[in-house]
Amino acid sequence: MRIALLHYSSPPIVGGVESVLAHHAHLMAASGKQVVIFAGRGKIFDERIPVKLMPLLNSRHPEVLNVKTQLDKGSLPAAFDELVDQIKSDLSVELNGFDVLIAHNVASLHKNLALTAAIHGMYQLPGFPRLILWHHDLAWESSRYRPEMHQGYPWDLLRVNWPGATQVVVSQVRQQELSELLHIPEDDIHVIPNGVELSTFFKLEQQTLQLVDQLKLNQAYPLLLLPARLTRRKNIELALSTLVELRKNFPHAMLLVTGPEGPHNPRNVDYKKKLIKIRNDLNLQGAAHFLAETTPGFIPDEVIADFYHLADALLFPSLEEGFGIPLLEAGISSKPIFCADIPVLHELGGSDVNYFNPHATPTSIAGQITTRLNNDATSRLARRVKHEYTWESIYKKLIEPLIQEVAS
Repeated sequence: MRIALLHYSSPPIVGGVESVLAHHAHLMAASGKQVVIFAGRGKIFDERIPVKLMPLLNSRHPEVLNVKTQLDKGSLPAAFDELVDQIKSDLSVELNGFDVLIAHNVASLHKNLALTAAIHGMYQLPGFPRLILWHHDLAWESSRYRPEMHQGYPWDLLRVNWPGATQVVVSQVRQQELSELLHIPEDDIHVIPNGVELSTFFKLEQQTLQLVDQLKLNQAYPLLLLPARLTRRKNIELALSTLVELRKNFPHAMLLVTGPEGPHNPRNVDYKKKLIKIRNDLNLQGAAHFLAETTPGFIPDEVIADFYHLADALLFPSLEEGFGIPLLEAGISSKPIFCADIPVLHELGGSDVNYFNPHATPTSIAGQITTRLNNDATSRLARRVKHEYTWESIYKKLIEPLIQEVAS
């Protein structure tokens, strides 16, 4: 499938829509689509994604700005139609053979009304790509832009429905505004939000990304982090049993134990085998992960730090500690801490962490975790962001199905 993305400018030009454009293009290319960006300014930012520069798409092009100055005052200059015809001529050549055209803000803003008019005059012609109008901002609904809006053509192109085009907005607020503006039902307007890219936001290491993909950690909630070597004093059996109980409330809960076997006691090899057997007996395959199983080598500190970013809480059930660095690391990462009620951890955590008896029942510990995560607004928002507002999730759930629907 060939998809054209169109906007006034493209990355590396900095802007909210430009950022969205880049994320969309990356996701589409990664899913096997042939993607080309058409813009007035920008340059190639990914070798998989061609960027075709068409100067008259640029909202800052001198001819476009000259026309806009007169349009903003309510005057339709003679040069407008000439500009529209030139853009039509250029687009008719460049868009030939594409299946879908996604135009961002072109039918929403007045930054280049000649481009708006050109696409409006072409999109229903035979051979033109299926059109998706992606609205981020609405000029007619903005107090900032309203003085520059006037009755009639071409300003009305931004407040009339384009029959046959697919309407997309980025929020329910925009959906309601566009519905009222175009006099169409809200159900005729798709809501596809913007997102966050965890790998770039957290600057995740490549090894981290591989482990996340391999272990499907991005499907977890909550993801409990237990950064400890596989030694008996770490009380990892309790963490496994707690996970069983926690999954009764959170079916997608996972536990990640990052450490290798303890280096000084040969009996730790047997302990590792015991833990794996307990894990399997509890039917926690795919839910309780030991990096010692998947990565026999050294795990860099940078990767461990990544897991603090990705985890939802620290679970630290040790029977004995000399210090307790994970509490400091979780604290600086602003993660909820659930740890054993032993003196040294009290010394570090004070009244700012959640304690449990290291001999407590798994049910009581799971209940404590559940209550905290459900009652903590930050934890609840983090859960929603990870599962509803990552670009990967948005693309799989909303963008790709829409493209397939429109193209077919």
